[in-house]
Amino acid sequence: MSRTICLNSDIGELPGETGRAMDRAILDVVSRCSIACGGHAGDDDSMRATLKAAKARHVVVGAHPSYPDRQNFGRKSMKMPQDELESLLRQQVRTLASLARGQGVAIDHLKPHGALYNDASRDPTLAEFIVRLTREARIRAVMGPPDSMLAKIAHATGTDFLAEGFADRTYARDGSLLARGESGAVIHEADAQAAQVISMIEDSTVIAADNQVISLQVDTICLHGDTAGAVQSALALREALHSRGIEIKAQAAP
Repeated sequence: MSRTICLNSDIGELPGETGRAMDRAILDVVSRCSIACGGHAGDDDSMRATLKAAKARHVVVGAHPSYPDRQNFGRKSMKMPQDELESLLRQQVRTLASLARGQGVAIDHLKPHGALYNDASRDPTLAEFIVRLTREARIRAVMGPPDSMLAKIAHATGTDFLAEGFADRTYARDGSLLARGESGAVIHEADAQAAQVISMIEDSTVIAADNQVISLQVDTICLHGDTAGAVQSALALREALHSRGIEIKAQAAP
């Protein structure tokens, strides 16, 4: 029996036709995608185009809501009234869901973006809302960090959870991602990305920033599509996986 892994990418984040072309190239590799829905990036036109491209390639679609912070690309936490934040996040997800219905596409998962992703992995109030929003929107699964608050609340409510690893990010010893501002936080070399992914798939481990081997069990692995060389790295990873008999497939949560 062949082994499988779900590769996902956050897309619909880059402007113009250049951004659309990069998205299409990434969609040729991944099996699942998370579409920016207006918080940190994206608008109705980009969402429509991305939905169309994903549907044409049979790529499973998810929503990628964010703090309303285009200036910082959603990478900084925002302090705001909880009810206001909830309303804004609901609107983002509803907008994408409405556009998806118009194209006959189902939204299968919800993955918070950037700082919202990190905050929801620790903050029980925010994690509870993300899970509740997923269920309200009749979205099947939540995607987030393994062993996080988001994972615990999803499991406690009977919501499917997709534990996510990253091809191009370095991990701290506690299993969290090294902050982007720290040296070595982003892995740029395609060979190093492939080695980390293969270690996750075959051994459920990664080498942390302090060179310690840590356990990391994941259901899906993210390829960032908004960085220099992203397409080339994705193609190299696909080749490395295929050479080891690993099939790319959007399997369901366990």
